[in-house]
Parts: sequence; structure tokens; C-alpha cells
Amino acid sequence: MRRLAARGAAGDAGEVAPPAADSTDCAPGRSPSPCRLIDLCAIWDAGVFLPAAVAAAWKGAPSGVPRRRLNEAETLSSVQKAQLQRLEAARPRGPGSGDRGPVPRMARQQPPPWVHAAILFSLLSLSTAIEIPMDPSIQNELSQPPTITKQSVKDHIVDPRDNILIECEAKGNPAPSFHWTRNSRFFNIAKDPRVSMRRRSGTLVIDFRSGGRPEEYEGEYQCFARNKFGTALSNRIRLQVSKSPLWPKENLDPVVVQEGAPLTLQCNPPPGLPSPVIFWMSSSMEPITQDKRVSQGHNGDLYFSNVMLQDMQTDYSCNARFHFTHTIQQKNPFNLKVLTNHPYNDSSLRNHPDMYSARGVAERTPSFMYPQGTASSQMVLRGMDLLLECIASGVPTPDIAWYKKGGDLPSDKAKLENFNKALRITNVSEEDSGEYFCLASNKMGSIRHTISVRVKAAPYWLDEPKNLILAPGEDGRLVCRANGNPKPTVQWMVNGEPLQSAPPNPNREVAGDTIIFRDTQISSRAVYQCNTSNEHGYLLANAFVSVLDVPPRMLSPRNQLIRVILYNRTRLDCPFFGSPIPTLRWFKNGQGSNLDGGNYHVYENGSLEIKMIRKEDQGIYTCVATNILGKAENQVRLEVKDPTRIYRMPEDQVAQRGTTVQLECRVKHDPSLKLTVSWLKDDEPLYIGNRMKKEEDSLTIFGVAERDQGSYTCVASTELDQDLAKAYLTVLADQATPTNRLAALPKGRPDRPRDLELTDLAERSVRLTWIPGDDNNSPITDYVVQFEEDQFQPGVWHDHSKFPGSVNSAVLQLSPYVNYQFRVIAINEVGSSHPSLPSERYRTSGAPPESNPSDVKGEGTRKNNMEITWTPMNATSAFGPNLRYIVKWRRRETRETWNNVTVWGSRYVVGQTPVYVPYEIRVQAENDFGKGPEPDTVIGYSGEDYPRAAPTDVKIRVLNSTAISLQWNRVYSDTVQGQLREYRAYYWRESSLLKNLWVSQKRQQAGFPGDRLRGVVSRLFPYSNYKLEMVVVNGRGDGPRSETKEFTTPEGVPSAPRRFRVRQPNLETINLEWDHPEHPNGILIGYTLKYVAFNGTKVGKQIVENFSPNQTKFTVQRADPVSRYRFSLSARTQVGSGEAVTEESPAPPNEAYTNNQADIATQGWFIGLMCAIALLVLILLIVCFIKRSRGGKYPVREKKDVPLGPEDPKEEDGSFDYSDEDNKPLQGSQTSLDGTIKQQESDDSLVDYGEGGEGQFNEDGSFIGQYTVKKDKEETEGNESSEATSPVNAIYSLA
Repeated sequence: MRRLAARGAAGDAGEVAPPAADSTDCAPGRSPSPCRLIDLCAIWDAGVFLPAAVAAAWKGAPSGVPRRRLNEAETLSSVQKAQLQRLEAARPRGPGSGDRGPVPRMARQQPPPWVHAAILFSLLSLSTAIEIPMDPSIQNELSQPPTITKQSVKDHIVDPRDNILIECEAKGNPAPSFHWTRNSRFFNIAKDPRVSMRRRSGTLVIDFRSGGRPEEYEGEYQCFARNKFGTALSNRIRLQVSKSPLWPKENLDPVVVQEGAPLTLQCNPPPGLPSPVIFWMSSSMEPITQDKRVSQGHNGDLYFSNVMLQDMQTDYSCNARFHFTHTIQQKNPFNLKVLTNHPYNDSSLRNHPDMYSARGVAERTPSFMYPQGTASSQMVLRGMDLLLECIASGVPTPDIAWYKKGGDLPSDKAKLENFNKALRITNVSEEDSGEYFCLASNKMGSIRHTISVRVKAAPYWLDEPKNLILAPGEDGRLVCRANGNPKPTVQWMVNGEPLQSAPPNPNREVAGDTIIFRDTQISSRAVYQCNTSNEHGYLLANAFVSVLDVPPRMLSPRNQLIRVILYNRTRLDCPFFGSPIPTLRWFKNGQGSNLDGGNYHVYENGSLEIKMIRKEDQGIYTCVATNILGKAENQVRLEVKDPTRIYRMPEDQVAQRGTTVQLECRVKHDPSLKLTVSWLKDDEPLYIGNRMKKEEDSLTIFGVAERDQGSYTCVASTELDQDLAKAYLTVLADQATPTNRLAALPKGRPDRPRDLELTDLAERSVRLTWIPGDDNNSPITDYVVQFEEDQFQPGVWHDHSKFPGSVNSAVLQLSPYVNYQFRVIAINEVGSSHPSLPSERYRTSGAPPESNPSDVKGEGTRKNNMEITWTPMNATSAFGPNLRYIVKWRRRETRETWNNVTVWGSRYVVGQTPVYVPYEIRVQAENDFGKGPEPDTVIGYSGEDYPRAAPTDVKIRVLNSTAISLQWNRVYSDTVQGQLREYRAYYWRESSLLKNLWVSQKRQQAGFPGDRLRGVVSRLFPYSNYKLEMVVVNGRGDGPRSETKEFTTPEGVPSAPRRFRVRQPNLETINLEWDHPEHPNGILIGYTLKYVAFNGTKVGKQIVENFSPNQTKFTVQRADPVSRYRFSLSARTQVGSGEAVTEESPAPPNEAYTNNQADIATQGWFIGLMCAIALLVLILLIVCFIKRSRGGKYPVREKKDVPLGPEDPKEEDGSFDYSDEDNKPLQGSQTSLDGTIKQQESDDSLVDYGEGGEGQFNEDGSFIGQYTVKKDKEETEGNESSEATSPVNAIYSLA
């Protein structure tokens, strides 16, 4: 949707700017919607009109007196008559005005306060404007008055060598016809064979191919576009033919001047159109070097503050460059003859600390060469640039300084030029007026010149009239407000004729700069022109009034199918149009209530947003648009699809050259969508050759080669979504050594590359060559080339490019004016090497920037400024020294000149801006080699201020006990003073309708984002008194509060009873107790108790008990001692039962004990434990039986000569004595860990070991033989003895 409007611009009578494409008067950030435009303005001003009815009442006319014309004031004071005469004398002669007499104006009188109120009320009661959609079918069907869409500039200068083209294009329905005036007279195109008009356009073409002089067609032209609904006017286009006259021939004598004297070489260029550009050169086309001693003035003359002998080494020629002819004309050169006391031009004296004394030049105090005298004055128009200039002579050369009396120079707008001889103040405003003075000083003295600056202003728009489209019977207004110095006057015209001479219209009232329309009808259609002027110029703007009567219609195709992925956000569009503006509602599956709130959000343009799609959101959605003329509907079918996901991704692999590699990519997707799986290599589409095979869920590469190394990306996509997965394939070259030996070699990071060399040095490229380091048994896969520059970030290394591990030489692309130094890093599968030693430096030559800074923004930090910020450019995009930024800005759609300033940082603050207006912003990079490309235009906004108005006509409708519906009137857009964030309701609970119930009066809020007219406030307390206020919220904060509204919520259901307690004093009764609900939400009429008995899975019949509101106790008689009870208790009001609270009776003690016994006896862990205990007892019994039946052997002590006594202690490894005397072993016997009994030394141990074998004794009488053999065998065989292999000994050993 866009608003149809013809935008006006500053200029002469009839000037109208081309309309901005897709312009809209809706606040930025809003959803597209049929915006309604009404704003309040200060309508009482100099010469303001009153509505006729109000004026008649103010005069005291009785009721029934017919309305008199606004200028028919009965009596005028002498002062009022003088004011009227001045207005008539200075009235603007706008387009088509001719000499129709004075513009009638009403005499200024101070109205009483009630008249102000009446006017304000009448404006507040106006209805709103309608926007026409861009749909061609709508545009072609609706009738519209003409609108100027394109026209030539006000001062139209043409090249005499080309045909003349004067543009004028307009649109309307029916298509408008065109005619022209020349010098305020009808221009008959048919009578001039050289003049023609383009088809379906008003553009004039004047053809000189068959002869003729372009100068004959100079003059003022104006275009009229007309259809049956009105006439639109172009601006007055002053046609001038470019002129570049020749320089008059003259013989110039040599200029004789004394060394040290001042000198002015006058240029006096021929008057061209437009004025030529002046510069000085020698006759050999060498530029004249300028400095603070020798410089060119703004008038083109060349000034010498003092002449030196070296000035006669060249001649001086003034050159004029003419824009249209692209020619340069050169004046005859001046030759200087310098008289001097020191005839030799010794160059060594130029650096002498006192050069003038060394050359015999007398020093003197400064004096002004331009301007003359000690004071002058200058007038400048608002918004233009102010240029003040002071050029002084003196020896030594004076220095120039600038000051402003009573204040400082505006630092954000002031700029010194021409070696401080000129002061330029850009975008002059009223506060820049005052007295400025320049101070010229040298060591001999100083002198100053005062310049008085007066700032005037041609008219500029405050509120430019905009096209007004209304429905029959609606009200509206056109506002034309402008300012200037002196204050401009306003004249209204309709269809190009003064409003006073137009036929009377009872539905139209003029109030100064405002026209009010009431109860508009089809016959009210016309094009109005507002002409505002003062002595410095005037503005003209067209605005049409169109009345439409259109039933609702849908603008989108019918029965659309929308498919969306699960859990995504989506928006169903339903564009509509009608006049009056229809209301829109959404329904799902042809039933239910209007969809809005929760997961749904409806925009005023008809779009339904579903914040998170779920499966149950699938279905048919119907939008219905309704106005008084009928209704229209459309349907959208929504299908919800499952997302596409790669659940088995390809993995990074390292493969030997010649092997086969398979990369998996398994996908899950919605079966109703067509799945496409494709592969990328190094982020480029992969060509599937003979060595590759692509299957549904994998990619196979046969005979892997080195060129196959890189990253592989699997892309699984449907027509709705896609998923990506990436893996890297590393290919290893063949090795001479066997694979098993390679695997045994340790791998490490590669050694650093070395011997970096730069060759093939070019302006934008260089070849870098290096020698690779050892790969340390892991092939090098990549090389990373880094660079460092020493201007912006010295010592910081940046990645430049990446190359495969098979190369050691590469061509690097470079940026201008960077002092490069390179280094290389090698990478293998283990990691990265240390960086190589840096290469030698290489500086590229400079060039103008090829790009501009990014992320340009304009935002207000205070209500009267706008901060312009951007991301500064880095070293490789600077392209030259002294990188700086040219910041330009101007108000959007005003066609005013661009303001500009040069900034070295990354921000600039524009001061003294109006509150929240759009600006066009451009930031262009520049260095010493030139400017960057033309920058893109970015829209920024000045700072916001608090809103000035509150929502009016707030209406409250109670929906239920906890929710209300709000409806209000919009505030006017100019009162928001920023971006409308939301309408916000503040509400609080004043009291409860229940007596003696304390309530919290804490304020709560509910926000309604965007430009809405209604909303719902929920989560209110029933049966309560509430108060509510509404405000408008922008980025700065809240505006003033609306009138306080009161409302009462009806009764609701109560909350759950508090502290519900169930006690069982015995097995026969159960006692119940509770407290009243925390929030009764009305008058309690009782409690409802529901309870049921249960025993395990058996459930009894439910019993219902009703109690009075005062009863809070109840006793239940148990039917049996075993069953338990489940209770549910709720409170009641007249509306119904509230939330229930549920409790169960405790279990009887015996039941709990029985259940615990049964539970433990049937647990698996308990059964296992019992079995383990029984097994352990059995094993112990077996061990004890074996020990008692077997006895033991007698261990022999190693110290045979020491007999044991009864006092000897037991051995540490577990020897013990038997309690049975018959089987008790010998004293000192010891049982080993493996169950055998080792004999210790004893005299009677010979009996056991001597049986059945031969015994031997050594020299000391010790027994040897079987004992010795048996001991050795036990030491060598351990558990392999015959005893250890018997079953009994095995069990004994286990124990």
C-alpha cells in the first residue's frame, strides 16, 4: 500500500517536486496498513481565517443569519486596515493569478478562548484519509484527479547545441491532457513546427535540426495537467540557453611592482551561464603554486600579499572553464617585472630566518586588500553556505584568524579555507547571524575587519499539503504551513484559479493555512494549490481531494495454498481495499471466534501472523472484510510440513591416494515434499565425473587423487527448506617406505616455510615464493599467507589467502597504498607450523577508494540532534593517505541542498534538528587521490521527544469477569514526535465490591504495539472497581495520560478454599476443615464437597455434599475401617463453582504394617539375601567338619636346635592349638595358607617322617632324607603337592 501524494518543493510560482516513490505518511516501523492521517496544528497565526459559522457567532449575529464571506469584516481599526493594505501590496503573484485584484484576507482580531476550543473540536472531529493500493486493477478503475509526477527543474539551463526538452508528466484517471503557458500566456504548440509534445505526456520537445536559434525560446514556461476532476500545475520553469562568451582581446603591458609590495591580478572573466570555474596557470599550462602569501580570491582575482623576486620566473594567466561546452578559455598572461634592491635571486635566502631583511625588503604592518575598509555587511539565505573572505597584505605575510562577537564559531559547521583567508559556514540558520571579524597580524602589528551577517529565509515547508482521499460523508482537511524571514503569506487556489473566484462550496471552510472539508461528496473532487511567498521566493504545492465509494474487495488470489515448516513463524496475507475503510476478521475452518491473541496476531493491513506453527494449526483460514457497502472474503489453506534434517552427517576423512572414499549423508524429510541432495566441493557445485558415484544417501569417490582434497558439503533441500553438513577430505601421497614402517614414525607439526621472495611486482599484484619446511611425517595440506601493514594496525597480522599444500608460489592480489609484508604458515593434520620469517616490504601505489563505509546509520540521541555513525574502512580499503569521510545529509523530500562536512572519525552529530524527521544520509570515502564511488542514500531520523497528546474517546466494554475490551481514537501523527511503539493502558484495582476486603492498588500495564485502535486487557480480578488511563509510547517514553476511566468487573468463580485439612482421629470418623478462599471474586453462596471411597483398585459411589458459605467443618462416618477416601472441595458464587482442592484420607496403621510386610517378603533383593546367608552357613559347617575330622601335621621350625616351650607365641600366619587332646598337634605346628601343615623343628617329629622310609643324619645328628626331599619339593612345586590335589584339601584351601 502506498499513499498517493504530490510532493512540493521550494521554487518560484508553480513549483512542484516529483512525488517520492512509495511515499507514505505512516510512522516508520509500522506494519503496512491503510493509514489514517489527521494531525493538529497551530491554526491561529498572522492573518488566519475563521470558519464562517464561528466568525458569524463571534460577531454576535443571531441564529439564522446567513454565512458571510470571510473577508466581509464589518469594521476595521486603522491598524488592521494598514495590515490589510500591506498584505494586499505584498501578495504573491502565483501561477495563473494574473491581475485579479487583491487576495482577500480577514482582518486580524483576537478571538475569545471559546473560539479556540470550537476550532480545536472541529479539527478533532475530522475523519481520516484513505490510501489507494498499488494494484494496477484498482488504480485503473478508480477515478483520480491529476498529479504531477515529473517536471524539469526551476532554472532550466540547456546546451545550445542540443534540442530543448522541457519535461512535464502527470497521472490521473482519466488520463490528463496537457497545455502550456509561456510568459503567463497560452503557448500554442500547433503553430510552431519546431515544437512538439510527446505522446501521453506533457513534455515539450523543441527541435533545431532544421534551423532556428534557441535564444528565441527563452522565457518562463508552466505546464497544466487537466482531467474532468481538476487541474494540476507544474512549477514555473525558467528556460535559459547556456552561454560561454569569448574573452575580449587585450594587450597587457608588463606589471611593474616593487619587491615586498602587494599586488592584485584581476581576472574579470566574461559573464557566462552558468558562471565559469576560475583557476590560474602559466602560459605553459603549469599550475600556479598558492600559499598564504599568494592565493586566488573567491572573485577569481590573484592576490599577492607581498611580491618577491621569484614571482617573475613565470607568467600568470587566468583560465575560465565553462560547464556545458566543456571548454577552457585562457586570458592573455600577465608578466611581472619586480624591482628589487637585491637583484640576485639567491635560493639560499629563501630559508633565511629573516628572508625579507636579508633581501632588503622593508617590513610593514598588515592592510586589507579585500574587502576594503574596516567594516562591511553580508546577507545570506537560510540553508545556504555563508562565505566570508579576508585577504591582507603586509611584510612578513600576515596570518588570518576569525572570530565571532559574543560567541564562538559553530564548530560543527564552520570550516577555514584558502589558507585561513576564507571562513565557510554550511547550512546557515538564524543563530548564525551576528558580527564576525577577521584579524590579520604579523610581527609589525595587526588590523581587523568586521562583517555584519544577516540571515533571511525564503519560504520552507512546515506542513506541505498532501493528497486527501475520503469516503462520501467523511471529513478531512488540507494544511499548508510554511515559515520564512520575513514570514510568508499563504494563497489558496483550486484547479489553478484563486479560491476567492471559484464557485462557492458549502462543504468547504478556509481557516488561514487550513482548508476544512465536511460531509464531502463526489462533487467535492478538485486539485488545490497552496502558494506561500515572501520577498526571497515562494513555494507551490498541489494536493487533490478525491471522494471514493467502493465496497470491500480482496487484492490477493483466491484460495491460496501456503506450505510452511513445523515450528516456524509464518504470516498469512489478506490484502484488501474499500471506502470507507473495511474492518477485517479471521476465522479458522469456517467456525469459531475471531482469531487474535495468543499464538495469533492480526495486523491492520489484513495479515495474520502465526508465531510458531504447530501440527494443529493446519487447516483453512478465512479473512472477511466488511464496510457499510458490503463484504468480501478470501480463503488460505495452510499445510504444515516436517523439517528437512541430515541425521547422519559426512565425517572428516584422511585417505591414501588411489583408495576409495565414501561420504555418508542420510536425510529425513517430509514425504510430501520433493527432496534434492546435492554436493559442493570447496563451496562450489561438485561435478560428478566417472570416478564418482552419487547415491541417495552417500557420495563415493573411486581412486582418490590429490585434486579431490578439500571440503565436501552435503545439501539436502526441498522447496521449503534445506539442511547442510560439511566434511573435509585429506589425500595423502604415496610413500616409498612400507605402510607399517610409516605408522611407526612419529608425526608432528610441519617446520616453518623459509626464504620468502617477492617477484613479478605489479601495481595491484605480486608473486610470493617460499621453500617448504619438513612435513614431519604428515603431509602438508594447506599454506596460509598472512600480511601486515604499518599504517593503520602495525604489528597485527591478517589472513590474506589460503593455498593447497602442493604449491609453493602464488600470485597475491593487493590493494592500493598498503605497505605490505608477508609471512607463510604450513598446515598438516597435526596442526600449524610457526610463521615463517617476514618477507621484504612492498608498497603499492595509491588510488581513490573503490568503496564506502558500511553500516551507515542516523539516529537521534537527543530530541534536537541526529548522530550519524558508520563502520570505518580498514587499511586494505583506504587506497590512499589521509582517509576521511564526506558526510552529507538533508531532510527527506524537501529537495533542499545537501549539508556536508568532512570527518576523520566514525561519527558526526547534526545539531538543531526538528523532532523526529527523516533525513537522507550519505557517507563517502575520500583520500588524497580522490573520492570514492557515489554512496548509497540511507534514511535516518532525528531524535524523538515525548508524545504531546493522549488517546481520546477511550471506550471500555466488559467482556467477562477477568477481561475488558478497549477502543480509542488515534493521536495525530505530528503529536507522536517519534516512532509510535505502542498504545499503553495503565490500570489499577481501586477496591473490591465485597466489604472489608483489602486489595492491592499496584498499577499494572498492558501494551498494544503498533498503530492500533483496540485491544484486550485480561487477568483482572472479578467483582472489583478499576480505574484506567491510556498513553502513547514512542522511543523516548510515555506521553501525557488520557482521562481516567472507571469500570467494574462482574462476579466470577472463586479461587480454591485455603488450607484444606483431612484428619482421622479413629477408625470410625474423618474430620474435614478448611478456610475461606483467598479471592472470593464475588459473594459466596456455599461450598460443594465431593468424596468417594476406594480400596486398591475398587472405587465406590461418589457422594456430593453442599454447605452454607459460613460452614468450614464437616465429619464423615467411615463405612468400614479399611477403605480410604478421596475428597474434592470447591467454593461457589452465583456464577458457578471455582477451582477445587483435592486431598485423600490417611491410610490406617494396621494396613500400612501389613502392606510393608507383604512388600518386603516379595522383594527380590530380600530373597537373594536370605539365599546368600544360607549358603554361607553351609560352607562354614563343611569347613568345621573337615577340620575336626582331619587334624593337622606338625610344622618344623627352621631353628631345629631350639625346642618349643609352652610359652612360645603363635606364629603370625595363623598357627593355632586344637582343643581336642586326642587330635591336638604338636606344640608349635602351623597351618599354611594353602591348607597344608608345615612341621616346625621338634625331637619327636622323626616318628612321622621316619615311617616307611630310610632316614639319614648329617654330622651334627640332624635327620635328613625324606624330610629334606619333601621340603625341597614343596618349595619348588608349591600347590602341586599330593595334598593340594585331594578334594578335601581343595575345599579346605577354598575356605
